[in-house]
Amino acid sequence: MNRLSLSLSRGIARVTGAALGPYQSAVIRIGFAGTWLLFLLREFPHRQELYGPTGPWGWNLAKQLTADNHAFTALLWSDHRLWFECCYALAVLAAAALVLGWRTRTAALLFMLGVLSLQNRSVFIGDGGDNVLHLMSIYLVFTRCGQVWSLDARRAARDAAARAHGERPGADRTGPVLWAVSGLALGAATLTGRFDNSWQIPALLWTAWAALGLWWAVARRAAWREPRILLDVIANVLHNGALVVIMAEACLIYATAGWYKVQGSRWQDGTAVYYPLHLDYFSPWPALADLLSSSGTIMMIVAYGTVMVQVAFPFTLFNRRVKNILLVVMMTEHAVIAVVLGLPFFSLAMIAADAVFLPTPFLRRLGDLVAGARGWLTGRAGRAVPAPRSPEESTADHVGFTA
Repeated sequence: MNRLSLSLSRGIARVTGAALGPYQSAVIRIGFAGTWLLFLLREFPHRQELYGPTGPWGWNLAKQLTADNHAFTALLWSDHRLWFECCYALAVLAAAALVLGWRTRTAALLFMLGVLSLQNRSVFIGDGGDNVLHLMSIYLVFTRCGQVWSLDARRAARDAAARAHGERPGADRTGPVLWAVSGLALGAATLTGRFDNSWQIPALLWTAWAALGLWWAVARRAAWREPRILLDVIANVLHNGALVVIMAEACLIYATAGWYKVQGSRWQDGTAVYYPLHLDYFSPWPALADLLSSSGTIMMIVAYGTVMVQVAFPFTLFNRRVKNILLVVMMTEHAVIAVVLGLPFFSLAMIAADAVFLPTPFLRRLGDLVAGARGWLTGRAGRAVPAPRSPEESTADHVGFTA
């Protein structure tokens, strides 16, 4: 009984004492925000046809659909072209800010609003990658994904270095201004009835806005140590819970995809991969598709291998060696899909979801290599952003945060 109580207390302390998996949360932040940013930039010339008021899915049709499913989209607040252009530009800027880790908490909220607004405006043009991005944009709001590899982490390290030398860090003026402007915009949208279609999104936005203001106020008072500890505990619990949900979502995607494939006759006879390779929509490189599909043995191996990997992956999370091997296989498979079938953004979204299971030592080495390459290109000694090195920075070894 004492041993059980001790284990329970250690588990609670681990979950509440630190935001686990800082490198994993950073890499999925960069992965999903980068995928969305590249998509928006690639489709910039076609933005009006995809999401604009002149697209085939008209403004009135979208208005009727969201009235039934209560989906949030700011693009339906006005049918003016200028409003659409502003929303699209804001989505691009929010994705770029999240990739860089600039004001990560606010950027994550704006990133979520951009994803939901554009995708819910034209729900029939997305694919599986858009669905993954849709869900992950909401989960990222609850994570502390700017602990490493971000401008926020660099600013925190600079302030910590100033305190270590007995200096006073510079006053943060950008944060309060950003908070005030966002509060005015949120208040105006609420008072004008823009959120009448749904209450979940405004409730989340107001809660986050109030929490950010409270966090800033508590951080300014050195004597308020207990409230700051309480806020840290709440933020850690939300972060760790969201990270578990992201991992469970990735497992659910692979498990359901694998088991549905098992039930399909084309996957059972090994011909399921053959047919997409001969569709014009999925054949950007016809010669390459013909070369791959010319061998029935290769087609059968790919079909059976895909099903086995997807079904087996959730069961391998507690064996880190097998899990790491399957991660390599799945990421390679998505890279091949991106090239052969012409689905780059779907593949990037799935690779970003897989990245939550990557081991921490590998991500550290990857970060050091990127920092070294950056230093070599800029003529300076590359240095990685200081990051927490305590044992609490990772969760269970077998899940993938360590290896």
